[in-house]
Amino acid sequence: MKKAVILFVAVVLCVLFAPVALSAQEQGESKGISVKGKELNNGVVILAVQEGKNSFELHCNKDASGCTILELGDYMMIRLPKNRGLYECANVDVYRKSANSEVRDRLGQYCLVEAK
Repeated sequence: MKKAVILFVAVVLCVLFAPVALSAQEQGESKGISVKGKELNNGVVILAVQEGKNSFELHCNKDASGCTILELGDYMMIRLPKNRGLYECANVDVYRKSANSEVRDRLGQYCLVEAK
């Protein structure tokens, strides 16, 4: 009987704490980025982005949910873990930059295309 109670408590604890642990793993490090240019080409939104000295592009399909043509300016970007997101590439979420660096509403999800 004691073993059954211990097993039940262990299962309940796993069910309660597993989502918290998984959500912590899903959130990568947030980085400040600046959108320097934007264009729409054959249904693909292309954002020219700079992070410090590094320049790259963010792509998304115009009609996909989470695809937003961002205005020029500063934002926060979080790189998603492998095999997460809409696209078969390095996926990132972009958020509005806030004064207290707290990540809130996601503005869009994009494919990160690094310069070659």
